[in-house]
Amino acid sequence: MANPYTLLGVSQTASQDEIKQAYRKLARKMHPDLNPDDPKAEDKFKEISAAYDILSDPEKRKRFDAGEIDENGKERPGYGFGGFGGGNPYQGRRAGGGFEGFNFDFGGAQGAGGRKRSGFDFFSSMFDGAGAGEDFFANMKGRARKSQGENVNYDLTVSFLDAAVGREKEIRLPNGKVLNVKIPAGTNDQTVLRLKGQGAAGVGGGANGDALIRIQVQPHPYFTRSGDDILLDVPVTLQEAVLGGKVTIPTLEGKVALSIPANSNSGSTLRLRGKGIKTQTKTGDLLVKLYIVLPEKPDADLAQFMREWKPAAQDPRAKAGLG
Repeated sequence: MANPYTLLGVSQTASQDEIKQAYRKLARKMHPDLNPDDPKAEDKFKEISAAYDILSDPEKRKRFDAGEIDENGKERPGYGFGGFGGGNPYQGRRAGGGFEGFNFDFGGAQGAGGRKRSGFDFFSSMFDGAGAGEDFFANMKGRARKSQGENVNYDLTVSFLDAAVGREKEIRLPNGKVLNVKIPAGTNDQTVLRLKGQGAAGVGGGANGDALIRIQVQPHPYFTRSGDDILLDVPVTLQEAVLGGKVTIPTLEGKVALSIPANSNSGSTLRLRGKGIKTQTKTGDLLVKLYIVLPEKPDADLAQFMREWKPAAQDPRAKAGLG
């Protein structure tokens, strides 16, 4: 995949808002539903979505800019040692297995009879009875404490529609475990789902850790969310706005016919009840905002009609407080 900045057409210093706007503009243009005759539309849409996944997450973007992950979000060689930054995590080790430059003298602590204590003496003193004549490692094993396993973190990117209506996704955790994750309907961006007992195994009979799944919701080309309501801007012709009519619009559940009242202004909002987010406790609405678009090419007949038309005197700017 190409550089995420190049794919979205933004500079490396672009703000998060600029990145989001660039993605939404491209998503509107390349969404497969809007390009049914383009067999490559889906691949293009996946590429810009993957680029947005990296640049919309401040931590991933920081790591990409630093060269720690590539354009696919994968670790680059040399950056998988948890903070060694690509350096040699074993620097200082001698070929014989010791650690050159590490001081195990522990400040010259004195043992019985004034004898200087060695590093081994120091560790031995941490375990009662673990000294000469005893099996040091067997003693350590016998004193192991029961503890819960570590939690496992995972970022899961889902589409706007998957988060809105609910879906089940298969994921592979960093520990190799494969899980089916149920995304509840109405899941918000950055929601964390906790899967009990799906993390690392416990120690000494302790409980397993949990899997913490952080949901990252991709923006939609034309839907936006406000609480449980879905917002949709719909263009209408001048004729449809003046005379009214029916237009086909998308919803979360598929396309429906919407009746446009006669004499509708740009900015008028129509409410379709029950067509928003449906959760276990509430159902939102679909709010459709109309805006009038003129023909792309100048219409001579329309222009002539407007020149001859004598409307009743009115000043819409005065009514809006702009006169």
